[in-house]
Amino acid sequence: MSDPAPAIAEALDALRRGEVIGLPTETVYGLAADASNADAVRRIFALKGRPADHPVIVHIADASALRRWARSVPAPAQALAAAFWPGPLTLILPRQSSVADVVTGGQDTVGLRCPSHPLALCLLREFGGGLAAPSANRFGHISPTSAEHVRAEFGDDVPLVLDGGDCEVGIESTIVAFTGSRPRILRPGRITRAEIEAVVGTVDAGVDSGSPRASGTLEAHYAPRTPMLLLARAALEVEARQQAALGKRVRVLALDALPANVQGLVLPARAADYAHGLYAAMRALDEGGGQLLLVERPPAGPGWLAVQDRLRRAAAGAEPGDDSP
Repeated sequence: MSDPAPAIAEALDALRRGEVIGLPTETVYGLAADASNADAVRRIFALKGRPADHPVIVHIADASALRRWARSVPAPAQALAAAFWPGPLTLILPRQSSVADVVTGGQDTVGLRCPSHPLALCLLREFGGGLAAPSANRFGHISPTSAEHVRAEFGDDVPLVLDGGDCEVGIESTIVAFTGSRPRILRPGRITRAEIEAVVGTVDAGVDSGSPRASGTLEAHYAPRTPMLLLARAALEVEARQQAALGKRVRVLALDALPANVQGLVLPARAADYAHGLYAAMRALDEGGGQLLLVERPPAGPGWLAVQDRLRRAAAGAEPGDDSP
């Protein structure tokens, strides 16, 4: 591996000038800017086409920076940070008054996490502040898990992308909010409810009427541009045959093995491995010339909850219309 120091130095210069860069994390690549520079954060929103009321997550170097951004950090939040940081866990906490509204979507909360990717951690430690870094994709589109994905998505609009290789986790962080009587998981991720409850006791799960807005919790998100259906294996095989008989170009994302006489990709029937390859596979199929993307529904169970969540939102964002195949 080449010396990362020159790339880090270039990224630091860009961030301090108020520019936006592509940043690798262990979950997905982010579009990163100085979280204390409101104009820089607005550039992220403009690049992504992100709604102004949709908050971004601030990435920090370690838990000692929590109080700079959050006005209160309850003991369970401290315990989760100690257990899982650096790692794919975001904590939503009451914000400090100094945090810009553009970061929080105008809410009284801020999302914070410490990523475990070595390049991201090195950059954060050298930078000395927080980096707003939502996923490096156009709003609602498939998240990127490689530097090439970011370049394909934004081209010259984001001239500097730190290349940290393929993301280890491959889906976004677990989000836990501390805004009610007990912690609430707003978005599932690699870190499961059981792992969280082993540290802090019983937690709630799912967005309710009192939940703050948070990244990746809209009903339609992570979507390919190709119309997509999420189906059980038997239904998928029937749909593939029917669409092929109509002369439609069908692409399939399957578990373990493709059905006969279809084009597509296969992902492993192990949740962590499936999650690692999911977005890259969806991007490849989205760009593969198909008219309809059929995705085999993964198994049920706690280990698959985060994958099921991403696929459900992707299907909602790419539902075939009346004139679609």
